[in-house]
Amino acid sequence: MGANSSTINELSENEYLKKLSGTESISENDPFWNQLLSFTFNTPKNSADSKVLEEATLSICKSLLENNPRTGNLSALIRVFLLRTNELKISAECQNQLFIWQAHNALFIICCLLKVFICHVSEQELLLHFTYQKTEPGLYESDSEDLFEELLLCLIHLITEVPLLDITYSILLEAITALIVFLSYQLFHKEIIHESIIHKYLMHGRCVPNTSRLVKTLLYNFIRQEKSPPPGSHVFQQPADGGGLLYGLASGVASGLWTVLTLGGVGSKPTPQQDQYSPLANQSLLLLLILANMTDAPDCPNPYRQAITSFKNTQDSSVMPTPTPHSFQINFNSLYTALCEQQMSDQATLLLYTLLHQNTNMRTYVLARTDIENLVLPILEILYHVEERNSHHVYMALIILLILTEDDGFNRSIHQVILKNITWYSERVLTEISLGSLLILVVIRTIQYNMTRTRDKYLHTNCLAALANMSAQFRSLHQYAAQRIISLFSLLSKKHNKVLEQATQSLRGSMSSDDSPLPDYAQDLNVIEEVIRMMLEIINSCLSNSLHHNPNLVYALLYKRELFEQFRGHPCFQDIMQNIDMVISFFSSRLEQAGADLSVERVLEVIKQGAVALPKDRLRKFPELKFKYVEEEQPEEFFIPYVWSLVYNSAVGLHWSPQDIQLFTMDSG
Repeated sequence: MGANSSTINELSENEYLKKLSGTESISENDPFWNQLLSFTFNTPKNSADSKVLEEATLSICKSLLENNPRTGNLSALIRVFLLRTNELKISAECQNQLFIWQAHNALFIICCLLKVFICHVSEQELLLHFTYQKTEPGLYESDSEDLFEELLLCLIHLITEVPLLDITYSILLEAITALIVFLSYQLFHKEIIHESIIHKYLMHGRCVPNTSRLVKTLLYNFIRQEKSPPPGSHVFQQPADGGGLLYGLASGVASGLWTVLTLGGVGSKPTPQQDQYSPLANQSLLLLLILANMTDAPDCPNPYRQAITSFKNTQDSSVMPTPTPHSFQINFNSLYTALCEQQMSDQATLLLYTLLHQNTNMRTYVLARTDIENLVLPILEILYHVEERNSHHVYMALIILLILTEDDGFNRSIHQVILKNITWYSERVLTEISLGSLLILVVIRTIQYNMTRTRDKYLHTNCLAALANMSAQFRSLHQYAAQRIISLFSLLSKKHNKVLEQATQSLRGSMSSDDSPLPDYAQDLNVIEEVIRMMLEIINSCLSNSLHHNPNLVYALLYKRELFEQFRGHPCFQDIMQNIDMVISFFSSRLEQAGADLSVERVLEVIKQGAVALPKDRLRKFPELKFKYVEEEQPEEFFIPYVWSLVYNSAVGLHWSPQDIQLFTMDSG
């Protein structure tokens, strides 16, 4: 941080800011704007910096909010910004920093003002603030042009047309942030916004033709992960010859505003945290998720969702029978690499979920990759560190696994990928293990964590569904993975016996009351029996389809055979126990014939020989276990608050006062 709070507090008394927010109307041609916009200041790159700045300028913003209906200075500022951006693309190509510098500063001020306006007025009132215009003393009229739409369109054109360079990085970041701020009304509503003025502008009219270009640009910003340029590289610099009329003008007026205040600005060193992430990529991804999760309008679907769910690979030359609206092409290899590298963030995992669930082109591509471990390992690491992640990040990771395991090719291929030394798995040293066995270990660990901590039935269901999808394709299970499958069943058995005992004792005492509600433990018994049934089906599926590929599972089954005895006569499990009981009996008999005191190696050898000799027709056939992920009926009730919680908790350049937030109900993790 380049300045202390006392310096920042001086902003509320700055003469240029006070004039902007005062009672005097300022023409868009007034030299004042050159003075106001000629300051050297790096915009805040994190929420803490934004909070300090917001508190220092709140009084200025509120004064403008009060006086703007009489002065129209907000409209004048926006017109000045629009004029500055007319030559922005050419300025970037010619390395002309003056236009970029002043356009960035204008947009930065607009963004600061908008945040405060949105906190205090409705959309309709905000729209009015864009129409106030001074005509003559005491008389005002609305703009003939739609300045609101002009600004939105300008921001979109800026994001999609101005090249990403060191000198344009900050203004591109500010343009994306401004669009997020425009859409942030959702934060201040308890209910999901289904009809919105800003949504209407973005989903209709002049903004719509830019849909695919905007989505594509935001995706490429995420892919590129460009870090912030070195401090000062995007600030107007003195020419080497030391002179020039433009520089003289700028340097002469710059002393009037914020030259001392340089939050992370000229001459300061970036913090280690700033070196670790790309603000532009982060904000681009957040804006992309916001746009994709806007609710459909009554008369048209969300074009941004259409774009993100239909784009194709640049390598795909096939022609769609019916062209998809707003579709485009992007390099899938680059996108896949970025997704693999960024999964530690909620927003990257949410993007991966969106693409796998809704974009069939991307899902097909991902499932065809021969390096699928690069994507799966980060997802498994999220689940492994479940206690350090918020519940929604864990849900997204788990649902991604469920979607992947719907594909038989994936379920086969993960057992062919051999991994060496998984350092983040701490329960046991895994010097060599298949990706499939590791996936089983992590999912079982998640189930056990959930049983002892959160007790979330939804989490259980999805974990077991993923295991069930894989079960028929289990191959060469690692001995530890096989042990953990049986250990989980052992844990469930103990829990079942405990709950059954409690239920039995309590029901004896409540026999006289026919109207008493079903006790909680009785409901628990039903739930745990459903889970036990699923575990038995998973074991049975493996034995029925790939017994000869999994001697370690048979070994673990025989070692803990007494666990299954109590379920042989249970009406809920009798049918599914037939195969398991037959396998246990068959291999137990062969081991008895082989003699006593057998070594582990000898037992495994007997099992492998027995697997070849076991008549397959003796195993009863059951329907194949297949579970598909089905999105909730009203997904926006989950995803829109989730996305805005990510915006709220983002480390990049936004801050809202907690007491103002109504929709924000998600945990930050």
